[in-house]
Amino acid sequence: MPGLKFRVLLDTDTTEEIFRDILISSEADFETFYNAIMSAFGFNGDQMASFYVSNDNWDKGHELSLLDMSYDDDAIDEPASVMKLAKIQDFLEEPDQRYILVYDFMRMWIFLIELIAYEKETPAEPSMLLAVGTAPQEHSKSILDENLFDSEATAIQHTDDSDDDEYGFDDFDDDYSDDDLNDYNQYDY
Repeated sequence: MPGLKFRVLLDTDTTEEIFRDILISSEADFETFYNAIMSAFGFNGDQMASFYVSNDNWDKGHELSLLDMSYDDDAIDEPASVMKLAKIQDFLEEPDQRYILVYDFMRMWIFLIELIAYEKETPAEPSMLLAVGTAPQEHSKSILDENLFDSEATAIQHTDDSDDDEYGFDDFDDDYSDDDLNDYNQYDY
């Protein structure tokens, strides 16, 4: 089987393009590919991650997760594949196949991956062929909502001394007033 050359672009807020070209065997599994990407960008690789098979519009398709998260759930129509058990060649649908890798679901590092060439020689191990741009430190990106874990920020703040609104129900305009409930009798159904 051929070697596959992928361009892996790190989606960042900077104007500098940061990408790595990685050569890997088509028979390699996605966990090997994941480890090669983490190594190429200098990330630890110790957070949850998932690949998504993508299309030309970068839409997320079938998921390939780092760990099996299905928990024998019969309600899931198509459970995610596990990286270690999924070979790259089995998920090649287009000659320029695209994948999205989401790493660390709290910091949401997103890697856009595109197959850019086929090599005749099959590499024994994945290798980085080209590195463009300086990869940021893994922990340089802030967590999505740092206030989510701040107990003071999530505590209910009372600005009104009135006991009528002890739980903050009047803080939101819901287009209802007390007059709307005047005719309501709880026993009249």
